[in-house]
Amino acid sequence: MSDSALPGTEPVDTELRGRVTRGIEEVLPRILKIELADISENTCFFEDLGLTSSGIIELVLEIEEELDVQVDIEHLGVDDLRSIGSLTDYVAGHIVDED
Repeated sequence: MSDSALPGTEPVDTELRGRVTRGIEEVLPRILKIELADISENTCFFEDLGLTSSGIIELVLEIEEELDVQVDIEHLGVDDLRSIGSLTDYVAGHIVDED
């Protein structure tokens, strides 16, 4: 068995993941227009925060701007939008290289 990652997948950089998490924490209150006291990686966008699908798109665009990155949203699925942790994993694993 090979140690290499599957084509198109890269191991998630923990530093990058931390930056994405902080970016979400910075952007989310602006999108929701409320202060957030306690959020965790298990906080659900739809059930816990009442975010809409258009709000999620706005969130991803704001994260891109906040972190100065571009995210491949072509494969973004419902499971990736369930919680802060799942979106963090998606964004950290799908940053587009602009070489």
